[in-house]
Amino acid sequence: MAEPKSSKLSHYDLWCRWKEEGDTEAKKGLIEKYIPLVDYVSSRMAAGLPKNVSKDDLVSNGSMGLIDAIEKFDHLRGLQFETYASWRIRGSIIDGLRQGDWVPRSVRDKAKKMEDAYAVLEQRNLRSATDEEICSYLNITDKEFQQMLQEVAVATVGSLEEPIREEDAETRMSLLVDDKAQSPESKVHETYLKDSLTAGIDKLTPKERTVVSLFYYEDLSLSEIAEVMSLSPSRISQLHSKAILRLRGALGKHKDQLLQK
Repeated sequence: MAEPKSSKLSHYDLWCRWKEEGDTEAKKGLIEKYIPLVDYVSSRMAAGLPKNVSKDDLVSNGSMGLIDAIEKFDHLRGLQFETYASWRIRGSIIDGLRQGDWVPRSVRDKAKKMEDAYAVLEQRNLRSATDEEICSYLNITDKEFQQMLQEVAVATVGSLEEPIREEDAETRMSLLVDDKAQSPESKVHETYLKDSLTAGIDKLTPKERTVVSLFYYEDLSLSEIAEVMSLSPSRISQLHSKAILRLRGALGKHKDQLLQK
């Protein structure tokens, strides 16, 4: 049986036929070439989610993200599609999870309390808040604090890919990809957000910073990070949760200013 014509074309040829000629067969060829990305990203995200979350649902939502990425990607800008697509796939999966309300309200409330605690204490003391300070602020024991971290871990997966605003599809991480020309207003948003994220990252502990770097930039799974850092997966999950709560707390206090700009 003869191979489909699209499978014999190079990636660049497929991009040219799809973007410049609107060749739907070329688009199908691109989807076939990059569909393994969906399974890869879905598998990584599934590792940190409750068992009741279906992997098939993640793949389905991720596939929509891949198609969206192929439609919006500019092949002439010299960017790496795999990186761009991975962010779009994650964002689509997270959007599907949020619509499905997969995190119990009680867990969201606990995550918000911890997020606010980090924001208040770190703004007040101008340094990273310790576990003991968080416990004192929330009036809980260290054991209760560790339990809360375990519970909110599922609510912090992919937090950097969540939309900046409820009505906007633009995510914090997607701002790092210049996939199209920006208006002056968008540029202000980008610069402001990057400055806020940088300030937040500076307040992370060394271990938290390492986890964020390995997870979001080196694309390692939490279990792989555990091996690299010689720590247990549960400890890595806690470090990830605390890092994201700190970052969300730092960004939260700037939310009103960001929306006004």
